Amino acid sequence: VLDADGRSLPFQALFGEQKAIVVFVRSFLCYTCKEYVEDLAKVPKAFLEEANVRLIVIGQSSYNHIKPFCSLTGYTHEMYVDPQREIYKRLGMKRGEGNSVSVRSPHVKSNPLLGSIRSIWRAMTGPAFDFQGDPAQQGGALIIGPGNEVHFLHLDKNRLDHVPINTVLQLAGVKTVNYSNQPQIIDI
Repeated sequence: VLDADGRSLPFQALFGEQKAIVVFVRSFLCYTCKEYVEDLAKVPKAFLEEANVRLIVIGQSSYNHIKPFCSLTGYTHEMYVDPQREIYKRLGMKRGEGNSVSVRSPHVKSNPLLGSIRSIWRAMTGPAFDFQGDPAQQGGALIIGPGNEVHFLHLDKNRLDHVPINTVLQLAGVKTVNYSNQPQIIDI
């Protein structure tokens, strides 16, 4: 994988010493991925540190798209790219919109038409219609480490088939996040 400065490091280095939640996104232009990563950005660093878990997003574009995508989404955790999609392929992540069963990610707020228009607009206003990866590539989520121990693997069937973030956090032993817009009563 490559970091935001184009430095290469082995994928295994991300989870060799501690457990990691690794989220693979379809494309940095994908509106569903953008909205999912915006919600990943709301996971407090303190929750991750307390559980000794890393939160990592991997995209499949050029490394020079990492910093603008982090800025766009407010994501401050670790982000890398796999421009040749080698890890995507090894994990068996699908290409194309597989299952047509209506799956709805709780983290996607835009309707498909408006979200698609925004994605196309970002592509058109970017350099040379750069689609920032293979638009047919699906993503997924992995909880792995320390070492090669795989705790959880979810391969997205389509662009809306993201595993709920709190499910992944819970499976990794990390405190969950309140994603509702409703005020919470903490103690009476």
